[in-house]
Amino acid sequence: MLTALDRALANTRLAGTGSAGTIRLGYTPVSGFGTFAVLLAALQEEHPDLTVDAREIFSAEIPERLSAGELDVGLALAPHSVDGVRSEVLRREAVSALLSTGHHLAAAPKIPLAELRDETLLLFPRRLAPAYYDGIVAACQEVGFSPAVRAFEAPPVNAMLARLSTGREVGLAPTSFAEHAANLGDTLTVREVVDPQAAADLSVLWPATGASPAVAGVLATARRCAERLGWLRGPMVRPGYRAGAAGAPSATRSRPWSVPPIR
Repeated sequence: MLTALDRALANTRLAGTGSAGTIRLGYTPVSGFGTFAVLLAALQEEHPDLTVDAREIFSAEIPERLSAGELDVGLALAPHSVDGVRSEVLRREAVSALLSTGHHLAAAPKIPLAELRDETLLLFPRRLAPAYYDGIVAACQEVGFSPAVRAFEAPPVNAMLARLSTGREVGLAPTSFAEHAANLGDTLTVREVVDPQAAADLSVLWPATGASPAVAGVLATARRCAERLGWLRGPMVRPGYRAGAAGAPSATRSRPWSVPPIR
């Protein structure tokens, strides 16, 4: 009995520091190969008694899932505003071109955005990440053209990568995702997009009220990852060029890295 009581008291203390419990964490597919993997490893190291129930969800769904109480934390690309949900930018990185190694633009080390005027962009449908989609279109319009876009209606991500490898379209994605995709085989390559260099903002989201101590622990770990790895030292671009700036506003914002207190 004494051992069981001691264990219960220890678990209570862990829960009070955000180190125990279960967190339902929804993450957008483009974060799964870089940001999410790094965060998950850090959580396992800093909070070994925390269970992460990870769910791959497209960005547009994450704010509503949080508002409905179906998630505790989310990682979304350019999230839209939902009452009762707070958001902070966790990672800012460049948007890169992902294309077949046989594509005629693959010969150049960098691709000016205007060079894509005669290409077809392969993107996920707007409804899955509307602000990111709108930001890409707006960036193209800034340099004088409206892009031809083929909306890829058949997730998962691997199916989209297989289509890109045929050389018919060009993908535009956050650099961390593009580099991971290219490293999966020898059919795809990554090229920096310049003039202008667009940025993709990945945000961490959580409930505005009633956040648990475990949520506070996750947010604190995410902050340490961002600071240690320089995730917020992304490309400096004019707001009009940021993927997501032309779309819906981001979720309710607090001051940068305002972590809910542990009570």
